[in-house]
Amino acid sequence: MSITRTELGKYVATNSRGGKLEFGTGKESDAFTPVELLLTAIAGCTAIDVDTVTSRRAEPEQFELVASGDKIKDDDGNRMENLEVVFRVRFPEGPEGDAAREMLPAMVTKSHDRWCTVSRTVELGTPVRPVVE
Repeated sequence: MSITRTELGKYVATNSRGGKLEFGTGKESDAFTPVELLLTAIAGCTAIDVDTVTSRRAEPEQFELVASGDKIKDDDGNRMENLEVVFRVRFPEGPEGDAAREMLPAMVTKSHDRWCTVSRTVELGTPVRPVVE
């Protein structure tokens, strides 16, 4: 993954497959900020985990996640607290929907506790090493 500056406060991230994502400070455009990307990554990772398993039982009628947190500044610097991901998922009536509904809480827990690389990395506090070349 690489990031290229396009102008002051605006950047493009490019992944190894050629996908591109614009982001920035949020002051000059509607582009996502890095904090919004972090929340998106946390929610997106667990959404994929949960959707992959539950949709084998039934196609959801609604599948929405809301990620939030509080950005704070203190003696330790800037960081996020109170990170939360709320699932708003609805499955159709019937045996398949019942099966998906029944397994939803367990899959959310399993994603949080084991599968989601993003939230697991955040919670475990993996160090980031900056390098200047």
